[in-house]
Amino acid sequence: MVRHGASKHPLHDVAIVGAWNTRQALRLDEHTSESITLEAIRGVLDDAGMTPSDIDGISAASGSRGAGMSSGHLAYLMGIGPAWTGNAAGGGINAVLEAAQAIAAGECHTVLIAAGSAGVYTERASTAPWTRPGNEFVVCWGLFTAAEFALIARRHMHLYGTRPEHLATVAATIRNNGHINPDAVYTGRGPFTPADILESRMVTDPFHLLDCAMTSEGGCALVLTTAERAGNFKRPPAYILGGARDTFGPAYHFPPTWDLTGWVGREAARKSFSMAGIGPEDVDVCEFYDPFSFEIIRQFEAFGFCGEGEGGDFIMNGTIELGGRYPICTDGGLMSFSHGGATVQLVQRVITGVHQLWGQSGNRQVPDAKIVMCTNGGAGALFTHVLLLGKERP
Repeated sequence: MVRHGASKHPLHDVAIVGAWNTRQALRLDEHTSESITLEAIRGVLDDAGMTPSDIDGISAASGSRGAGMSSGHLAYLMGIGPAWTGNAAGGGINAVLEAAQAIAAGECHTVLIAAGSAGVYTERASTAPWTRPGNEFVVCWGLFTAAEFALIARRHMHLYGTRPEHLATVAATIRNNGHINPDAVYTGRGPFTPADILESRMVTDPFHLLDCAMTSEGGCALVLTTAERAGNFKRPPAYILGGARDTFGPAYHFPPTWDLTGWVGREAARKSFSMAGIGPEDVDVCEFYDPFSFEIIRQFEAFGFCGEGEGGDFIMNGTIELGGRYPICTDGGLMSFSHGGATVQLVQRVITGVHQLWGQSGNRQVPDAKIVMCTNGGAGALFTHVLLLGKERP
């Protein structure tokens, strides 16, 4: 696997051995963020063949923007300790890399990462709370999340001639993956064509309603451990090949500009590929973060899959479909599978990648998937995190 001369990296000694989603739904009225998080924990431990006594590290993020249980609170509820506790803002790949680094450094050997969101989105006449920042630099202008990402997309269209049809092709592809996924919140809602996307109402130019992620509720969990311990559990290890984080500022506090954040994630991808000793051509599945359709096009360019300004044409002609060269968002992504608050969906990109490596993606399984690229964030959020996972230990 290591073909480009990469040296051994400490992250190569860490693997994911548990990956679990609870039921995802538009509303889970019987749950709170805490209860759905605990359900996810029970599910992942059972699926991995573990008990709480196997865990000596906790990273928790529950509710909107990380509100809810702290890692220490969760350790107390599980009755474990002393334990390493994480503090990664937002969870997701940020939490995975923090936990992997702690394991590699010998601070702990097995870390549980859990997130859950339910009952947070209550004012349903308004956009979800995690999409409408409440600070003095943006709230007075109505700069909600869709508008922030739209600024980046419109600038790219102006610079490179990217067309609405390109964005609509991305959205239709992701939504069609969710359409055939029985576990997706929007299962059976399709199939969709690019024309269907373009015919949906405009939200913020250039995004139509179906170019945008939905909102939902649910929980999820991951378990990381040392490569040496990985063979002791029920699931095969999904090894960490590389990972890195790009950040340009506090997410959703300042308006993004193309010159500042247009290529955010480029350096994180370069570092990740270097750690793994591979390149974009070696990736089999792209579980990219999909808050809005254009983000997929931008990420393919930023990560080096194609040249600057070439992303619109690159994703056409079936390239990103399940049978294409670079299948994207195989569970239906944030647009169709689930968008359970600002913490859950960050973890789920990794869970879906692990399920592809385990061959557990059902009718959306990519044959012989060996390397998966997972991402979080985006240009409008002022950060992009990258994680590379593989079936084989580097």
